[in-house]
Amino acid sequence: MARSTVFTFPDPVNEVSARLVAAGAVAMSAAVAIGGLTWVLVPLAFGFVARVAAGPRFSPLGRLVTQVVTPRLSVAPKWVPGPPKRFAQGIGAVLSVAALVCALAGSVGAARVLAGMITVAASLEAVLGYCLGCKIFALLMRVGVVPEAVCEACNDLSKRPVAA
Repeated sequence: MARSTVFTFPDPVNEVSARLVAAGAVAMSAAVAIGGLTWVLVPLAFGFVARVAAGPRFSPLGRLVTQVVTPRLSVAPKWVPGPPKRFAQGIGAVLSVAALVCALAGSVGAARVLAGMITVAASLEAVLGYCLGCKIFALLMRVGVVPEAVCEACNDLSKRPVAA
């Protein structure tokens, strides 16, 4: 039986696109955390869940960045392993869905705090290229929670692809 490619995550991932998607997540999560616009949690959570499921394929923000914005930039792609980025998107999915549930349950303060956590993490990625989720993924690999086979390229630079 052939493996379905509908719900696969890209590997490698263009770090330039990842940082631009993070900038979009900063804008949306800050609109919730600072502006109190809890309705923004719907597209924010959908985007994170969609990106975990299939990379940018079903994410409006992911598609905009990978198909429109990044190709128009005069910046060389920087390829990084996909599994840590997927893990980071998973953390964003958990936090944004939890924030949405809190908002729907009337706990707007809790929703705003969770959105603030996303704002901080996504800002680090967008501005500094520092991916907290990727660092957590690496720690989990180091202590044996995540098997090395999940991301062989994470530990061996010679196995990292140089192009998509």
